[in-house]
Amino acid sequence: MILTAIVLCPLLGALVMGIVGHRKGADALNVLFSFLTFGLSLLLAFRVFTDGPVTGGAEQLYSDGFSAIFVVITGGVGATTSLFSLRYMAIEKAHGHLGAERTRLYLALYQIFILAMLAVLVSNNLGILWVSLEGATLATVLLVAWTRKPASVKAAWKYFILCGVGIALALFGTILLYFASEKTLGPGGTALLWTHLNGVKTTLEPTVIGLAFIFFIVGYGTKVGLVPLHNWLPDAHAEGPTPISAVLSGLLLNVALYAILRIKVLADGSLHNHLTSRLLLGFGLVSVLLASLSMWKRQDIKRLFAYSSIEHMGLATFAFGLGGPVGAFAGLLHMTSHSLIKSAIFFVVGHVVQTSGSQKIPEIRNLGERTPALARALTIGGLAITGLPPFAIFASEFLILSTAVSRAPWAIPPLLLALLITFAVLFRRIQEMTSASEAPAFPSSPTPTLTFYPVWIHFGLALVIGLFFPDSLGRLFHTALLSIGLTHGQ
Repeated sequence: MILTAIVLCPLLGALVMGIVGHRKGADALNVLFSFLTFGLSLLLAFRVFTDGPVTGGAEQLYSDGFSAIFVVITGGVGATTSLFSLRYMAIEKAHGHLGAERTRLYLALYQIFILAMLAVLVSNNLGILWVSLEGATLATVLLVAWTRKPASVKAAWKYFILCGVGIALALFGTILLYFASEKTLGPGGTALLWTHLNGVKTTLEPTVIGLAFIFFIVGYGTKVGLVPLHNWLPDAHAEGPTPISAVLSGLLLNVALYAILRIKVLADGSLHNHLTSRLLLGFGLVSVLLASLSMWKRQDIKRLFAYSSIEHMGLATFAFGLGGPVGAFAGLLHMTSHSLIKSAIFFVVGHVVQTSGSQKIPEIRNLGERTPALARALTIGGLAITGLPPFAIFASEFLILSTAVSRAPWAIPPLLLALLITFAVLFRRIQEMTSASEAPAFPSSPTPTLTFYPVWIHFGLALVIGLFFPDSLGRLFHTALLSIGLTHGQ
């Protein structure tokens, strides 16, 4: 029942938003559905961590500790983003950029997007998982093109083409996986059920599984933002509405990496070699390096933080490639921390762009004088996302580097170089925007308190995790990784 409710809640929300999304109060109704979904995700996590994995829908739905963690993250960030959207959309309406019909489209697609991601996380059928990721792609294509400007349509088209190529490759990987499992599990739907596959993974044909994993990491890696099929991500972030940038960075990238890790568990059981780890290490490290170097000359604030998302997802991928208990723990912590901090940064960036009238960094000046609260939040977010203590990303990056010293020492120099470049670029850009200058200043504009509720909630959670790391959270992470065997990697 709980798994079905997790899926039906945003589905009902999408239907309701499609009918009444143009009417007054629809934004608040969107928040209500989002928080209801979040409440159901908490109930699911409590059930899973108390009684063990949950199966439903004739075995098509499944949740263990690993998926429950991401369901809570998705529900939580989805809820706070809907809260942030209240003020963001009100300003867009006041500026004449948003009409009733476009509001209805946005709200309905937002709920569909949340639905698609949750369907990925609670799907036991790898075929349904593929369909759900494709659904998330189609929903976000429409959201990126939401303003109907030439630049946004171009970005949506690039997103559709590149992610379409990626999802096609992942489909071929799914077919190969079915081909390998059919000999053991027999024809029919059970040959794609993860729980069944996990039970027979040691008997699957290694050659076919190895080839399938290559297609999966390239295909789903496109949606993670891994090099080389990453070019859609900066454009989608820059041209789409800021709330969608927040959930793209904070949620969709996580969900795609989650799908890769599910397949990795099966491939490791069949291959008994280092193929999956080496691929994750390679894709992760190259993504970190390229993203940090690409940030050097970025003059668009949303593109700047989009490349930061590529870097951090590369770090998480690299961590899981390192393997072992600490590497897997660091990867999960990094994904969690990045979701909290990066989504909050995009909340801040959204209002910075609205108050400045531009997202070009040279045109954003004197934030410290015009909107001191936004300047403080942007500075704190910049420090947190670059991995400075005491925020949670410092802890995850420290664990990643510590593990790399013993498992991949050759990667330490390029990793440190990339992290140093990222820190230098973000610190310089934020200083340019917040410090006083001779450039014409926009009038001071107080920022409503409602704007900062989601921001400080996210920063506060990241601070608590970084400073104290509650024992209960550590046990949840350990249980989550143990449930799929990622604590026993090469």
